[in-house]
Amino acid sequence: MRPRPKVLRGAVHGLLLALLVAYSIFPIYMISVESLKTVQEDEFGSPFYVHNLNFEWYDGLFDEEEWFVAGGQTRPTVPYLLWSANTALVFAAGLFITLSSSLAAAYALARLRPPGWRWWRRALLATFLVPQTLLFLPLFEAVFRLHLDDNLASLVLTYPMLAIPFCVWLLSAYFQKLAPEVEESAYIEGAGRWTAFMRIVLPLTWPVLVAAGLFALGVMSSDFMLAGVFLPNQWHQTIAAGLSTMDVSMEDLSVVAGVNAASLPMMLIAALFARTYTRGLTAAMLEGA
Repeated sequence: MRPRPKVLRGAVHGLLLALLVAYSIFPIYMISVESLKTVQEDEFGSPFYVHNLNFEWYDGLFDEEEWFVAGGQTRPTVPYLLWSANTALVFAAGLFITLSSSLAAAYALARLRPPGWRWWRRALLATFLVPQTLLFLPLFEAVFRLHLDDNLASLVLTYPMLAIPFCVWLLSAYFQKLAPEVEESAYIEGAGRWTAFMRIVLPLTWPVLVAAGLFALGVMSSDFMLAGVFLPNQWHQTIAAGLSTMDVSMEDLSVVAGVNAASLPMMLIAALFARTYTRGLTAAMLEGA
């Protein structure tokens, strides 16, 4: 009996999906395995599994040494906790600026529709495609002239510049086809534009807003060039900037452990909002991109 075409297609799709999942997870698995090895096992053991779990490299991120300054002061050898706090501050501020600015711009483009609004959307998408390496010099010039070098505000200023174009394009695609009657019903009841937006439009936009937020987080978390150049002081750096200054060698896998520890919160956030992200991205694409 010949197999049914539908069953065969399902098996092929399942196999391709399994290969895609394995391809995506494999780098994460390998860096996790690497961070849990001793130096000896890293050199002579299997690259695909850990025989004896070792947390030495994670402990090394929080080791302390004595700094005899002003009578003695204890500071961590690698200020990983401080880097984490700096990173959280930059990401939170950058995400707030990105989403609030993108919401305002996208709503204005879709509802007010100024002259050439379609071309404005296309221009925003085109600017997003400009390589970050080409933007480095003008961004550095702006940061230098504003006296924000070696300041976390330099990243809070530049990260939204990289994420806002795509976020505006994505949100405006959703607002473009969202029925105006949704807000007009609130106007009839006496609500103003701000009230209608906050109480009616914004809750409906939640999935698309999550998609834009995850994209913005991806842009910020994937950068190390801007952070490494703008933040030369070790005590002002983010995780990306700090790890980029550490020595990488076969005898010290602290950098590998630091990268893995930094990636865990991002993976957790992505996993928690995966379904909402898919809904938001699909809604934006179907509604008029």
